[in-house]
Amino acid sequence: MAHESIINLTADNFAEEVEKATVPVLVDFWAEWCGPCRMIGPVLDEVAAEMGDRAKICKVNVDEETELAGKFGVRSIPLLLFIKDGDVKDQVIGASTSKDGLIEKLDALA
Repeated sequence: MAHESIINLTADNFAEEVEKATVPVLVDFWAEWCGPCRMIGPVLDEVAAEMGDRAKICKVNVDEETELAGKFGVRSIPLLLFIKDGDVKDQVIGASTSKDGLIEKLDALA
């Protein structure tokens, strides 16, 4: 079960939740069938719990939101995008990153 503060993004709420955000946003592009995506899920829950209101943690299911996946050129998942002021500032491909590494990237954008 995902942390209660993690936001599931759709084409309908993306602009409001990400582009208009006043804090750094981590967007996880993932899919149910993706093993590494399931591995990174608990790490993102920990990041969400630790960051609180200092950042937004969001998820995009690439099977359900193909338009968003296409907009960001998603070719490999999990793909973690770090967005500030509506612009992609950094990214991580795969599940080989630590909670502390993700928090450092978010704090650097604050």
